[in-house]
Amino acid sequence: MAEDKRFVEEITPMDEDFTRWYTDIVTKAELIEYSSVRGCCVIRPYAYAIWENIQKNLDAMFKATGHQNVYMPMFIPESLLQREKDHVEGFAPEVAWVTVGGNEKLAERLCVRPTSETLFCEHYKNIIHSHRDLPKLYNQWCSVVRWEKTTRPFLRTMEFLWQEGHTAHATAEEAQAETERMLNVYADFCEQYLAIPVVKGRKTDKEKFAGAEATYTIESLMHDGKALQSGTSHNFGDGFARAFGIQYTDKNNQLQYVHQTSWGLSTRIMGAIIMVHGDDSGLVLPPRIAPVQLVIIPIAMHKEGVLDKAEELKARLGASFRVELDSSDKNPGWKFSEYEMKGVPLRLEIGPKDIEKNSCVLVRRDTREKIFVSLDELEAKAAEILDDIQASLYQKALKHREDTTSSAVTYEEFKDAVENRPGFVKAMWCGDEECENKIKEDTGATSRCMPFEQEVLGDNKCVCCGREAKALVYWGRAY
Repeated sequence: MAEDKRFVEEITPMDEDFTRWYTDIVTKAELIEYSSVRGCCVIRPYAYAIWENIQKNLDAMFKATGHQNVYMPMFIPESLLQREKDHVEGFAPEVAWVTVGGNEKLAERLCVRPTSETLFCEHYKNIIHSHRDLPKLYNQWCSVVRWEKTTRPFLRTMEFLWQEGHTAHATAEEAQAETERMLNVYADFCEQYLAIPVVKGRKTDKEKFAGAEATYTIESLMHDGKALQSGTSHNFGDGFARAFGIQYTDKNNQLQYVHQTSWGLSTRIMGAIIMVHGDDSGLVLPPRIAPVQLVIIPIAMHKEGVLDKAEELKARLGASFRVELDSSDKNPGWKFSEYEMKGVPLRLEIGPKDIEKNSCVLVRRDTREKIFVSLDELEAKAAEILDDIQASLYQKALKHREDTTSSAVTYEEFKDAVENRPGFVKAMWCGDEECENKIKEDTGATSRCMPFEQEVLGDNKCVCCGREAKALVYWGRAY
């Protein structure tokens, strides 16, 4: 038992040092290993299995809305990147360049893609000619590179995995509808599969994507009260189309520019899963994306019939759930701690006495509640418990967000809330970037979004300057 206890004690308590707790989780739960390249990580099999489940379910949602997967090159010629001025200026500090190929210096530098707008634009220019060619609803799964100064596993790495959707439409109205539709897809996915509640809204002009007319976001709140931008959807209007000459002939035989969108969600969402649901014993995974939904731990495995029964249960449950049987020679207590660390939602314990009673014990990862279940009712009961875990994780995260969201009318209230009550702070804003910059400089809080569900606080005055407000904004310190 001393070994079992030490296994968990290796995790720094989150209330003692949240950053260290996070680092302990991603390494002890075997999610990542640091590589020899600064800011890059090895995504280990267990973490990649989580990402595969995210990818599988999100990809199905994309395809249900008519999107197709494509793949674009990794490299972007500098001349192509320069075609959209605002876009290239926004990404310039983060770009990695290839200047030598083999033993020869390249005639033109190649950018390692930080994002693929310019490549899609070049492609769309070549394949879109008529209104009959629209809309183009494309997505790609790939990795991108951004030369970050400060890195942290999943949250900010120099190379990361993501999907990036890029679409082209005949009208501004169709592009706006697509932008909002895909934001809703992200919100539904986060809430239904990841059990993470989100706030949907529009970014301020200061925070919008480089080259976009408007950026929309889903913002989630971590256990420590910091915000995390969890997915974004951008309306490009016809700006990129004009820069790249993407035109089509409409039904009246007139040349028109297309209207474009882009939207993305990355492995950063893995960090959100850890920081929203994890505890001092390790990960707590929502059942719908957990690589292993139920682990079987045989008790007194050396006794006759125990392992056979465990294998029989694995075969039975494997038809309905993602199941693992641990028949290793580690002691049961160590196994309990190990699978708690990995966040497996449900643990099944079975030993000689359970077999005699035709029953087993199911233990929930989220509450550690022990439930005695007849083997005759096992599949139905396991499904019921997993559904309840999924719902309970969402409700717990929602309650935490609601409990840590403050409202401020005066600047003193605002500064006090940011400093002493970590979480979202709702406050009115005049729309002036000077106020936005001052708030960040004074408090470290940034505008997270202008929520779709607007309110008016107090007498509708900007929390910073006191002038007439234009919008309610969610503010907060963020990752």
